[in-house]
This record gives sequence, structure tokens and C-alpha cells, in this order.
Amino acid sequence: MNSTTADKIKMLKGSMRCFAYGLLSLIPLLGFPFAVAALWISGQVRASEKKHWNAARPYRISGVICAALGAIFWFAVISLIVFSAVSNSDGGGRGWDGSGGD
Repeated sequence: MNSTTADKIKMLKGSMRCFAYGLLSLIPLLGFPFAVAALWISGQVRASEKKHWNAARPYRISGVICAALGAIFWFAVISLIVFSAVSNSDGGGRGWDGSGGD
């Protein structure tokens, strides 16, 4: 097998991996690392697409869309959780039930 064929196979497998990781990025609480991995793999595959035609390009694009949506959504969720934790640690002395402990 020559290097051109091996490069094409690697590119096709990368596109399918990007699609799988893009779908996994939509999993609650675990999806953010998969979104980052899918976007990273997509960048590598896109560089290979400049040399060769990619038959799995629609899968790569779908994976990027899912990964972008997953990354934006889970980043927002994580940001809200951190914001809530920081704003609730103001030392107001209130318990979880909202009572002042009086």
C-alpha cells in the first residue's frame, strides 16, 4: 500500500472519528472533552482534505456541528455552575434551605 492510499484511509477514519466524538459531545456532563477532541481531529482531517478528496466529508462536517453545539452548551452549563458556586459563597451565613440560622 502506498503512502497516498494510507493517507486517504487515515483521513476517512479521522472523519468518522470526528463524527463519533461529535455525537458523544452531546452527552450530559461528559461531553465537553469529546467536543474538544472532535474539533481537534476535524482540524487535522481538514488539513488532509487539501491534498485528497474526502468521501466522508459530510460526516466530518456533521461531527463539527455536533461538537460545536455540545461545546457551547456544556461550556454555558459549566459557567453557570461555577457562577452559582461563587455567588453562593459570599459568607452570608444562610443554609441550603434559605434560613438565616436564627
